[in-house]
Amino acid sequence: MKWALGIAAVIVALVLVVVLIGVLLPQHHEATRSAHIDAPPDSVWATLIDVANYPTWRRDVRRVDLLPGADGRQAWREHQSDRSDDKGIAFEMAAASPPRHLVTRITDRSLPFGGEWEYDIAPDGSGSRVTIAEHGEIYNPVFRFVSRFVLGYSSTMDAYLSSLDRKWKRGEA
Repeated sequence: MKWALGIAAVIVALVLVVVLIGVLLPQHHEATRSAHIDAPPDSVWATLIDVANYPTWRRDVRRVDLLPGADGRQAWREHQSDRSDDKGIAFEMAAASPPRHLVTRITDRSLPFGGEWEYDIAPDGSGSRVTIAEHGEIYNPVFRFVSRFVLGYSSTMDAYLSSLDRKWKRGEA
């Protein structure tokens, strides 16, 4: 019985430490990633704004539902490929300066996180340099801890750039 109480006490202490550290971490974070993509800027731009086809090249997206956008902005809901019960994450294109600069943001306020992503596309030799800047917010302290120390703030951007690179290397354009 003492062992069980000891193990329970250790688990409770670990959870409290995770929550405390999460509370002390800032709610807002910034991260940037960049990669060379073997495609011209116009082609990369066309791929980024064609949200309906995200599931064809992004491994993390199972399905995309197009939504009515406010003020003429394109809006959609991404359903994650690793969760069949996923209700999806609603996004919108907040700003666009074709074919060089795009800003997307999460519009669903019920999530434990939110933010904006800025995509900059520049010529880079025979291809493009794609830079993504994340301006994220994580409201839940446990998620803040996990994002900072387990997943890393850049994991989503790294996966996105990897998928984009793979699309062009396999000639799926």
